[in-house]
Parts: sequence; structure tokens; C-alpha cells
Amino acid sequence: MRLGKRVEPAPSISLPIETPRLTIREFAARDLEALHAYSSLPEVTQFLVWGPNSLAQSKQAVRTFLDDQKDKDRVNFDLAVLSKQVEKRGAKPRLIGAVGLKLSDPDNRTAEIGYVLHPDFWGHGFALEAARALAHAGFRDLGLQRIVASCDQRNKASARVMEKLGMRREGAFRRSKYIQGAWRDEYLYAILAEEFRA
Repeated sequence: MRLGKRVEPAPSISLPIETPRLTIREFAARDLEALHAYSSLPEVTQFLVWGPNSLAQSKQAVRTFLDDQKDKDRVNFDLAVLSKQVEKRGAKPRLIGAVGLKLSDPDNRTAEIGYVLHPDFWGHGFALEAARALAHAGFRDLGLQRIVASCDQRNKASARVMEKLGMRREGAFRRSKYIQGAWRDEYLYAILAEEFRA
């Protein structure tokens, strides 16, 4: 009997992910308004390769997220971050940002992590909570060996999140990325599966 080629299962993360204060789930079309509320702000996107978004750009981002969800060889996991803390009884959790994993080198089981939040939720540990939860899922569900992240060297808050996640700074690059019309210096961070579990 001839055996066929072994078929690898499509990469997937078990969702939703629940943390004490957050729910992390797939984006839906209904999330456009909440996504645009933060992605259109210059203070949110000043260190990022995209934004500030026009409404058309935010619509395209949501379409891209929805298309990625259907990809059988999925490499992008851009996920909505919702706060469970609601101001009034009966209110629904509020979408406060996004966290994502991109399989940047599937052969070597490496992914890049990123996160973005509405400024109303900065400084409360939400980015770290979301990133830690998604990193855990990446190592567990995707069998990752290594997760990397980068940031503009002036983005001290993002660098702190990476360091609190247990990531090690592996490099400092000069004028390595063209962002918002200028060349920027970057830091590269990474963490291995065994380091994260420890």
C-alpha cells in the first residue's frame, strides 16, 4: 500500500482566549467603528508602519483580517482585544485594541508579535496581558520555537512590554525601517519557548 504525503493541519489558535481582564477573539465586520477609533489617532500610530488610518484604510484592515481568517495556510493572526471591565451593568465588553502573531518564518517555527491599544487603556498593563496570553497560545497551539518583536527605539512603552514579557533585546538597528516618512532606529526582541515556559 502506498502512503500519501502527510498533510499538515492548518495553523490555528484556540479562540477566544480569556484572561482575568480581557477577551481575545477574531475580528468581525461589526468591529470597524471601534478599530477606527484608535487606528485613526496620530498618537497611537506614530511609531507604527501604518496609520493614522482614514476610514477607507480601517475598512480595508477589517477586510484583510476577515480574509486571513479564511486562509487555509494562515500566517496572520490579527485578533481583537476586548476589556471585560464595563462601566454599567449589562454593558458589553469594549473593544480596546488588537494583538497579533505573524508566522514570519514557519519553517523555523518563528512568529512576530505585535499589539496596539486605544490611549484610554494605556498604562494599565493591558498590552502585556494580551501579549502574554497570545504568546502562550502561539507556543502551545502553533508549536512555536521563537517569538520576536520590534519597536522604534523611542517607543519606551512598547520596549517595556517586551521586557516584562521576558523577551531579550537581541539587536539595535540604525535607520532600519521607513516609518511615517522617515528612517527609524529599531530594537529587536525575542523569546524562546523554553524561556517563556520557565
